[in-house]
Amino acid sequence: MNLLALKCALLLWVVLLGVPCTLVAGEAEEGYKTEKDILYRDGKSPGWDQYMKERCKLDLYYPTEKKQFATVVWFHGGGLRGGNKTVPRQLKKQGLAVVAVNYRLFPNVKCPAYLEDAAAAVAWTFRNIGRYGGDPSLIFVSGHSAGGYLTSMIGLDKSYLAKHDLDANKIAGLLPYSGHTITHFTPREERGIPGEQAIIDKYAPLFHVRADAPPLVLITGGRELELLGRYEENAYLWRMMKVAKHTKCELHELDGFNHGEMAGPAHAILLKHIRRVLKERSSH
Repeated sequence: MNLLALKCALLLWVVLLGVPCTLVAGEAEEGYKTEKDILYRDGKSPGWDQYMKERCKLDLYYPTEKKQFATVVWFHGGGLRGGNKTVPRQLKKQGLAVVAVNYRLFPNVKCPAYLEDAAAAVAWTFRNIGRYGGDPSLIFVSGHSAGGYLTSMIGLDKSYLAKHDLDANKIAGLLPYSGHTITHFTPREERGIPGEQAIIDKYAPLFHVRADAPPLVLITGGRELELLGRYEENAYLWRMMKVAKHTKCELHELDGFNHGEMAGPAHAILLKHIRRVLKERSSH
């Protein structure tokens, strides 16, 4: 059966059975491949156990007809206590790879276990994306909510990637969506600190403000619709990065979108940023 006949057959199947077209579109996707449940930690990892084996996995979605492509390492949200890896629909078929990461969760583990997992997943990407055709110098890190917190932490606090003999400054860009910039409420809860009490310690991105950090694109929903103080936290990080003489920091407030809704339009900002970086590199 040729490709046209196959598409016609699939369309007829959709009409007759009422299957959503989005499912068929995903299954019929060409030029991309997904490899699922790749372990990014192993028996040599500190603390290796069954739970680490279950959670420390990633999915790799990548173009098969392109080389030297950019890659987005994507961390899901869920308050560091829930959620699962998924490749955002808006990032598919964009000429780039997406590494969707699972990490260990509270209460099965406590801080900094999930930060260490995030760093290990980024390290895996740096060391392996070239085998799939990607460019290790074009690795961007992003995520929503708790995933945004992980993004900022491992990018600004260089100690996590240093344990893997990697320089966090090699990351092409950090693009956290609506992430805490103070200490996340879950590690605060682990220490009996109430959610309304703001803490800035070594588990806060704000603690690690520095001029030489990777480009940082901070994105939140509208300040009146976001989670408590989330826009203001990000605005403060943006301001302090400016004070520290960091020259590539942006702040975007997606007015009209709440914490959950903002991820959709934020993907457009991420893609625009990556394309701008690619254009700048090609012009040099």
